Amino acid sequence: MTGVYLDYNASGLVRPEVQDIMAKALADNGNPSAVHAAGRCARARVETARAQVAELVGADPTAVIFSSGGTESNAQAIVSAIAAGCERLIVGATEHPCVAEAATASGKPVKMLPVDRDGVVDLKKLAQLLALPGRAVVAIHHANNESGAIQPIAEAAKLVRAAGGWLHVDAIQSAGKIAVSLRDLGADSLTLSAHKLGGPQGVGALVLKEGREAVRILHGAGQERGLRAGTENVPGIAGFGTAADCAARDLPLAEAHKAWRDAAEARVKAAGAVIIAEGAPRLPNTLFMAAPGWESPQQLITLDLMGVMVSGGSACSSGKIKPSRAILATGRTSLATNGIRISGGWGTTEADWVRFADAWLEAWGKRQARARQAEVA
Repeated sequence: MTGVYLDYNASGLVRPEVQDIMAKALADNGNPSAVHAAGRCARARVETARAQVAELVGADPTAVIFSSGGTESNAQAIVSAIAAGCERLIVGATEHPCVAEAATASGKPVKMLPVDRDGVVDLKKLAQLLALPGRAVVAIHHANNESGAIQPIAEAAKLVRAAGGWLHVDAIQSAGKIAVSLRDLGADSLTLSAHKLGGPQGVGALVLKEGREAVRILHGAGQERGLRAGTENVPGIAGFGTAADCAARDLPLAEAHKAWRDAAEARVKAAGAVIIAEGAPRLPNTLFMAAPGWESPQQLITLDLMGVMVSGGSACSSGKIKPSRAILATGRTSLATNGIRISGGWGTTEADWVRFADAWLEAWGKRQARARQAEVA
């Protein structure tokens, strides 16, 4: 790949260690349900990965259910909570579409949980919503996929637990960037996705608190203890486990990313960019900014032509000119189509962040100069 890649929140570059283990798993190609030697080898890879993923989030390996990715796991968590007796849903206003739409598709009543100007959920409003009749499943992501805003999950968990509800946490963006512990967060269920960690696309996991049970949404044979039918994606799962292992190892490097991000942020802010979620705790690798009057697709194309790859926010909305959910929820409607997200990862260097800031400032400066010339004319 040529150019600077700063879109790790969409999909991290696959780590070399992951490529190696996946190549070995592909070469073996045994079915993990088979009892012969090749099958036992494949099963060992799956169970090794299960332990590695569990270790990343402080869970027991038996709590990990592998899936095709975050979308499937989020859907399974919501179905499982409803099967456990939850009669309604409370969903954060900035949740990923796969959570928001799964809640709507459940057929149960859904209430939106508002956020403040920095995209952080309103805990007082959560308490009020929990006081309404009926047990609720509450879905709050650990960190927003666009802005990187980190949510007060442990505080929310206390409120949900006191009300007898189920707290589901989408930790897909936070895992590997900050410490994530199922126990410390107090969540009943938690979801992960391999490709955000430098693993392969198309594999994820649902992790359950002890005492919580999953309901299968795919029917067939008895894979994943009967909770997720279908032959396991052994190379993908092995890559997931290795990515989780590497991500845990690299957590101490997060502060370096924060310093590089902050330096670039200060430069673009001084030139007129608006920093989204600036006042909230944020993922150290993420910068979400809006340029007044400059549409995000135009920014993305301009930067791409200059050799810098970033995104307009949620990767699942790429290619669509639509307002940012994260910006709209904070009330900044005039900036909703002006946001771009810059996100680093395991392969990012300080020079990459400097290159982004240089390129954006150059393009912004030319745009401002043209605007001034037009006014004079």
